[in-house]
Amino acid sequence: MDRARHVQAPGAGARAAGALPARRAGRSRPAAPVRPRRHDQRPSALPGRLDAHARSAAGGGADVPGALGRGARGRAVTTRAEFFARIRGELRKKPALFAASTAARPEHPATQADAIRRELAERWPETLEAFRLEFERVAGVFHRVASLDDVAPTIDRIARERGARELVSWHAASVAGDGLSRALTARGLGVHEMPAGEAADGAERARLRAITARADLGLTGVDLAVAETGTLVLVSGAGRPRSTSLLPPCHIALFDRTALVESLPQVGVFLEAWHRDGAPPADGAVVNFITGPSRTADIELTLTRGVHGPKEVHAIFEDGGLRG
Repeated sequence: MDRARHVQAPGAGARAAGALPARRAGRSRPAAPVRPRRHDQRPSALPGRLDAHARSAAGGGADVPGALGRGARGRAVTTRAEFFARIRGELRKKPALFAASTAARPEHPATQADAIRRELAERWPETLEAFRLEFERVAGVFHRVASLDDVAPTIDRIARERGARELVSWHAASVAGDGLSRALTARGLGVHEMPAGEAADGAERARLRAITARADLGLTGVDLAVAETGTLVLVSGAGRPRSTSLLPPCHIALFDRTALVESLPQVGVFLEAWHRDGAPPADGAVVNFITGPSRTADIELTLTRGVHGPKEVHAIFEDGGLRG
């Protein structure tokens, strides 16, 4: 017998194994009978009973930090007051980042404010230098001029460097008098001065707000300049809206030595004195503490200026005294 005849060609076995058997001619496979689906009429079994309160898979107690869980055993609900009381209790156990305490309210704030003025009248140059250093540290731009006549040229230079054409200002009585507005207008700036009193109605308020929003520069006075932080304190009120320092992209603040204070506790004395005597700026609605330009950082710590306020803040110190 010739064994060579039984040797298959390469791949023939694979094709044969994978080939489907041919149907016999003339015969068809009968269709499978269709059987109706049986519906079980028995009711579904009830789920197992759930715990009244969620527990961990290990069957232990609730996973609540001890600081919040103590004192509430046996109760499932904690009141808002109890919750915050426990947080305050835990915070008291850890040392603070710096020593802090509540300042005593001054009994005679007007007398103390006068004493501060007398002391600073002797050492205002040192206080001004401390303010300048801190103000520039928070990205403020400091200018110093010899007299009121030098203020308009300084503002004009700031405007030209930025291509600014429109300036909105507090009422003249809250800045440096009528002369400054006239000098700025003579230099080609469009000056919009806020009225001395409150706006008559909503339409007038909307008009003034639109003027402020489109202005390139916002000019204000300064109630207090805090040396230890480089902060400008502005009290809003009639003729001195806070929008003037917030909406324009560049804020210019004008002040003299009478606004200088050394520390935040001294600020508290003046605020209390204004509140007691009821004189301006005590009638203001808001006290703004401005420490440099507006800064905003996203979750990746990318710093952006000018998102929630002015992109630039300039402080002009006038040596001769704004009121003469």
